[in-house]
This record gives sequence, C-alpha cells and structure tokens, in this order.
Amino acid sequence: MDLLQWALIFFVISLIAGFFGFSGVSAATAGIAKILFYIFLAIFVIVLILALVAV
Repeated sequence: MDLLQWALIFFVISLIAGFFGFSGVSAATAGIAKILFYIFLAIFVIVLILALVAV
C-alpha cells in the first residue's frame, strides 16, 4: 500500500504544480506517479495470482 500512497502523493504534487504553472515539475511528478502506480499494479497482480495458485 505504500507504493500506492506515494503514487497518489506525486499525483497531487503534479496537480498543484500544474495549477501554479510549473509544467516541468508537473510532468516529472506525473511520470513518477505513473511509474509507481504501474509497479503497484504489477505487484498486486503477481500476489493475486500466487494467492490463487496456493489455495
């Protein structure tokens, strides 16, 4: 769950930076948030599959 929280934090930072006109910072933090979310999603799917196989 920590990965998902960090992804949400970077997403909020991206929105705030975009609102204030810092487009470079906004794009960078949005990219980081996207990467963290995909890592979280991959780990979630792997753990889900392992849990279903173990049963």
